[in-house]
Amino acid sequence: MTLKKMKSILFMLLGFIALVCGVAGTVLPVLPGGPFYLLAVYFFSKSSKRVDTWFKNTYIYKKYVVPFLEKKGMTLKEKIKINLTADFFILLSVLYVDILLVRIILIGLALYKHYYFIKKIKTIPPQSYQVEESQ
Repeated sequence: MTLKKMKSILFMLLGFIALVCGVAGTVLPVLPGGPFYLLAVYFFSKSSKRVDTWFKNTYIYKKYVVPFLEKKGMTLKEKIKINLTADFFILLSVLYVDILLVRIILIGLALYKHYYFIKKIKTIPPQSYQVEESQ
């Protein structure tokens, strides 16, 4: 078996592990599902050129990732939408979990997320890019 084939199998295995953790995170409020889904996509795209091409042709990739990579920033509307969605799920987790340490960590992560979106990700005007919506 070649090194390239072994690497592909390893990435595929890591992708499935991340996917299982993501599914568990969807059901369990303590475990975040989103980051594991993103990690699974990363590993799956590294394991197969076909998966990588498929992912880069999805609507979500074209709408959010491409403009972010091209312009190195996000519109205020996108930032608010992402933060409100994440805050909703973090709040559900904080309310559901009875472990004080986990609540503190979740609140700390939420605060850091807001800091990162405000200070580290550049806010760009909405008309600064147009997303291709064909295909």
